[in-house]
Amino acid sequence: MPDLAVVTGATGGIGSAVAARLRADGYRVAGLDRAPAADTTCLDLLDEPAVAAAFAGLGPVAALVTCAGLTAGAPAHETTLADWHDVVDANLTTAFLAVKHALPGMVAAGRGVVVTIGSIHSGSFAPGLPAYAAAKAGLTAFTRQVAVDYGRHGVRAVTVAPGWIRTPATEDRLSEPGDADRQRDAHPLRRLGEPADVAAAVAFAVSADAAMLTGTEIVLDGGATAVQPAALLRAAPRSRLGLKPLGETP
Repeated sequence: MPDLAVVTGATGGIGSAVAARLRADGYRVAGLDRAPAADTTCLDLLDEPAVAAAFAGLGPVAALVTCAGLTAGAPAHETTLADWHDVVDANLTTAFLAVKHALPGMVAAGRGVVVTIGSIHSGSFAPGLPAYAAAKAGLTAFTRQVAVDYGRHGVRAVTVAPGWIRTPATEDRLSEPGDADRQRDAHPLRRLGEPADVAAAVAFAVSADAAMLTGTEIVLDGGATAVQPAALLRAAPRSRLGLKPLGETP
């Protein structure tokens, strides 16, 4: 029987691409998401009893990919505690619960791969996303800890950290005139990423070709973090942070 891969957030732009790629690579794929879809179990990924029951019913998991997440925020002094929890829970707590309940089966089998979908925002920051930055940085640290604790059981853990990826959730952040061109030009490869790019990196991370890859991060940003970020060139985030437009004396 083919190995089982579980993808959380499987109905999202990145999650659906990851699920499709892993199916094409021969995995049996089970999706977990709060949005109903074919081949996806509909559940609240923050409901631990429901998550535990889902993994118990699936059986041993060879590869777990945590794609669930939320990009939202405001500067720290405008972030409510409820908004903080929404973002941190969506990006970090959902991953923790899925990993927690996938690990016993991986340990029992003596093998398994955990791939968390992080972000370049864990170490290269744009204005106004403190909860998101904290969640993604925490996700990277958590993944490395899993690699340290479970490597002796044959379990690998890797973070794939995308930059700008064109999904329905990101299109509205490219709505101002010139946004898409500005972001494209900030990438040495002169293009934004696609969900298929992330899926390809995940496919490599879970493959036998990546047998020595663990406790690390695959940065998938088209070289964007190698150059000065373009985010502060935009007038709107500068104004929101109380910064004068470029060209004016501070």
